[in-house]
Order: sequence, then structure tokens, then C-alpha cells
Amino acid sequence: MFRLFVGILILDSLILAAVVLLQAGKGGGLAAMGGGASTDSFFGGRQATTILTKTSWWCGGIFLGLSLVLSVMSGTSGAPRSVLEGQIQAPTPVELPLPVSPAAVVLQDSGGN
Repeated sequence: MFRLFVGILILDSLILAAVVLLQAGKGGGLAAMGGGASTDSFFGGRQATTILTKTSWWCGGIFLGLSLVLSVMSGTSGAPRSVLEGQIQAPTPVELPLPVSPAAVVLQDSGGN
């Protein structure tokens, strides 16, 4: 189910990017505010709703909804969050042999005579 939602999200993002790039600019923006723009563009005059505008709103809503669902689904999984967390084991104690110094060997050999 998770992979299906990720696939739909990727497809939706590609459609959303294409639709936004196909739309014509609404004009001016911040550049029109200081350069003698009319009051219609300053107060946001009524724009005709096109199929591209509706499609971008729907794709944006689907993208946000799927992102929310996927974040909830990924946060509730019981799997380890990283590869290293799943492989942690208790360390086994290692016993090292005591180092033997040459002076101790000489003392042991000469102590019997």
C-alpha cells in the first residue's frame, strides 16, 4: 500500500509541475505594484478559472493529502529506522591472555636451582 501511494505521489507531482509550467502568468506581481499598476491588479482583480487552474488546485490538494498519509504511515511502522539499529547485538566479552614479560620468565627458570 505504501509503494502504491508513493507511486501516485510521484505521478501527481509530475502532473502538477507540468500544469504549473503550462499556465500563463497572471501579470505583474510585485513588479506592478510600484510601477503605476491599476487598482484591479493591485487588489487582485477577478480572474477567469481555467482547466489548468482547477487541475493545479486538485493536484496540489492530492499532493498534500498523500504526503500527510505517507508521513503517518511511515511514522507508525515497527521496523528499525536504520540498518544499524536492526543489527545491534550485545557485545561478547573477550578474555585476553596476560602478557608475559621476559623478566618473569627468567625468575621462574632460576628459582628452582
